[in-house]
Amino acid sequence: EVQLVESGGGLVQPGGSLRLSCAASGDTFDYYTIGWFRQGPGKERGEVSVACIDSNDGSTYYADSVKGRFTISRDKVKNTVYLEMSSLRPEDTAVYYCGISLLGIVASASMYDYWGQGTQVTVSS
Repeated sequence: EVQLVESGGGLVQPGGSLRLSCAASGDTFDYYTIGWFRQGPGKERGEVSVACIDSNDGSTYYADSVKGRFTISRDKVKNTVYLEMSSLRPEDTAVYYCGISLLGIVASASMYDYWGQGTQVTVSS
């Protein structure tokens, strides 16, 4: 059993920054991917990750909508993945979820096996 806990969400003005954290506990895996997904107001959770990272080699994937603004990183000792978000826009407003896939780096939500409860990010003036 794996538990994921997201934190760091909040209210920020357009152009501002936030850092989200995803702490993993429970069963550990030698090789997995952690990805961030988001669910905007009135929408389903996105099928494609906004960012994900391979726990083994640190390779990353970013959706075009966040390239250059979001940075994903990992701390293997703390079993925590971070999402640094900058130049935030109102359209980034969403509940952000982290998930674990036991496959190599994948962006599709259907390939993810475990999910956190989400953290709300609101970008508004």
